[in-house]
Amino acid sequence: MVQHRPHTIVVLAMSADGKIADFRRSPARFGSSTDKAHLEKQIAASDAVLLGANTLRAYGTTLTVSHRTLLQHRTQEGKPTQPVHIVITHSANLNPEIHFFKQPVKRWLLTTTVGALSWQGRSEFEQILVFETPTGKIDIPAALHHLALLHIPRLAVLGGGELVASMLELDLIDELWLTICPLILGGISAPTPVEGGGFLAHLAPHLQLLEVHTVEQEVFLHYRLQRPAD
Repeated sequence: MVQHRPHTIVVLAMSADGKIADFRRSPARFGSSTDKAHLEKQIAASDAVLLGANTLRAYGTTLTVSHRTLLQHRTQEGKPTQPVHIVITHSANLNPEIHFFKQPVKRWLLTTTVGALSWQGRSEFEQILVFETPTGKIDIPAALHHLALLHIPRLAVLGGGELVASMLELDLIDELWLTICPLILGGISAPTPVEGGGFLAHLAPHLQLLEVHTVEQEVFLHYRLQRPAD
């Protein structure tokens, strides 16, 4: 029996004060080479990655699997060398000239009916997935159910904070990997791992710490979401 959605993890690096970018929302490149290797490992262990349009606009690119051992593991498991990279965006207002569209990955677009119009008949995205609520928003639960039907059992969410917030609110996250990096960014407008409207303390998602380790000046935290049955 196909599970109702992929096992979904969030992988993010943040400053010591909980910011995933500075107040200008510049690309967050403050993680070490160890953190980058950690991110690549999580991507390699996934069947697809999901990233919001603002994250893609900030970087203009995505991280591909390049480490020989990780590539070998994927091949041995009968998987393609790269997971599918899925961009989620309501408007689908993306620059087709960014480097992302030249990278050797399968690209899918998850959007609304209106967002899909500008990409119909083009070659940048292999698939355009339209899942829409009656209010015109992306129906993320329905989209994730569809991914499970397409035999994508593990999904890695790479940001940004609005996407993570909406998925937490819908109880669609299973694990979080958070890297704490040794710098302070500050700024009331600087983005955090979870944006949105926020949660009241008695309704907030609760976590169980599964793993913590330090490498030089960085702390790697691994959590699972606690469900009522726990």
